[in-house]
Amino acid sequence: MLEHSNADVSERVNALVRALLAKRSIDRLIGSDDDLGENGLSSLDLVNLMLSVEAEFDLKIPERDMRPTNFRSIARIEALVENLTHLSSSVAAE
Repeated sequence: MLEHSNADVSERVNALVRALLAKRSIDRLIGSDDDLGENGLSSLDLVNLMLSVEAEFDLKIPERDMRPTNFRSIARIEALVENLTHLSSSVAAE
């Protein structure tokens, strides 16, 4: 598993969110702590975002982490990716 820098994770998560917003014809800047649901993403969009995050970062999100709160904002998604990346590199090092 490759380590990802914080800036790299942030850029990639932002790109995923922008792509979903663009598919819904939503053209606005979203801050890292802004609620994605309040900015136009539906629950189905959040499921698609979860799948996109798994594919983009080549990781499996455990069922316990598949909660709307982990996908409520860009910052929460970044934290989840960082945590899962850190956990998988710790396991790989053992």
